[in-house]
Amino acid sequence: MKVGYDVAPLVLDNAGTARYVRSVLAELRRRDDLDVRELTWGGGGRLTAAVRDVAWYPVALPLQARRLDVLHCTTMRAPLQAPVPVVVTVHDLAAIRFPELFTAWTRLYARTLLPRVLRSATHILAVSEFTKRDVVELAGVPAERIDVAYNAADRTVFTPDGPAADGDYVLAVGTLEPRKNLPRLIEATGRLGLELRVAGARGWGGVEAGGAHVRWLGRPDDDELAAQLRGALCLGYPSLWEGFGIPVLEAMLCGCPVVTSERSAMEEVGGGAVELVDPEDVASIAAGIERALGRRDELRAAGLVRARAFGWRQTADAVVGAYRAAVAA
Repeated sequence: MKVGYDVAPLVLDNAGTARYVRSVLAELRRRDDLDVRELTWGGGGRLTAAVRDVAWYPVALPLQARRLDVLHCTTMRAPLQAPVPVVVTVHDLAAIRFPELFTAWTRLYARTLLPRVLRSATHILAVSEFTKRDVVELAGVPAERIDVAYNAADRTVFTPDGPAADGDYVLAVGTLEPRKNLPRLIEATGRLGLELRVAGARGWGGVEAGGAHVRWLGRPDDDELAAQLRGALCLGYPSLWEGFGIPVLEAMLCGCPVVTSERSAMEEVGGGAVELVDPEDVASIAAGIERALGRRDELRAAGLVRARAFGWRQTADAVVGAYRAAVAA
């Protein structure tokens, strides 16, 4: 099977979406039954990204796909029409649910094109059952056209064994953007008198890692991130909305207790091995951190067991299943 694989997201960042694109591609390349062609255009600038959305995806990409069997668009960007079946991965629909948390261009795309793109796709891959329900509800895509292919993490890097950073601190991981809910986490750790370390690239929305007890680490490489997770008292991840929450899984793989949001994809990923809080309530976040510190050994053991349920090979198997379903449709 000849597969066109969208790697354009790799020019944008090194966050969860880029992890997915790289890791699934590596697994697909190990398979003898696939001929994978990487497809991309342009660089990482905002203007280039806008041109890619309005010209490359709808016009140029379908032309590149003419000699393929299936086209896999690895984010919510995809053509409305293509000469071959199209599989689209949906990481989350936060831009539809919470448009105020995103840049003006992302809001415009989500309002005008995203639902049409998803309804036009031959088959959709959601990264969690939580996200699948969102695609059905917000985009009107029939559930039978959606498969769940869970995200995973690099088990060779994110392990409980290895260097651990020094200090007593809570760690936050994620791009500095409004939906990560960093101001409330900063206030919660401040109330507890705990250092908060923030690992994430600068984003948008005026979010800053500021405060006397806060230390911004920038965007560390994966080895350093794993060391920070091993040394942390817990991961604080009270995001307002995620489609999966890869940092939760990375933390569990490192033996780091997790405090994250209830009624979310992270609750699904955590599977009972995390402390759940109301992300809109600072007192709830603070109480969740205190509970996690009291249950540290218990949560560490439960997280390590839960994390074994996820792997990029299983993800790739589900992806290939979606390819076959799309071709047969």
